[in-house]
Amino acid sequence: MSNGFTDKLKGAGNKIKGEVKEEIGKNTNDPSLQVEGQRDQLKGETQERVADVKDKITTKIDEYRK
Repeated sequence: MSNGFTDKLKGAGNKIKGEVKEEIGKNTNDPSLQVEGQRDQLKGETQERVADVKDKITTKIDEYRK
């Protein structure tokens, strides 16, 4: 399992966790929970983008080694 794949999984988990927190915050009228959920979603998106960059770098290194 590549590092990028692991990061993508973590990112997806954080996005889902954030969506749930944000919805709970909306339904319970808890603005701080909504913001926390949005922050988790942003963290997840960032992790997924980092994973994409790692994958691209790994691919370029592998191409260079050939």
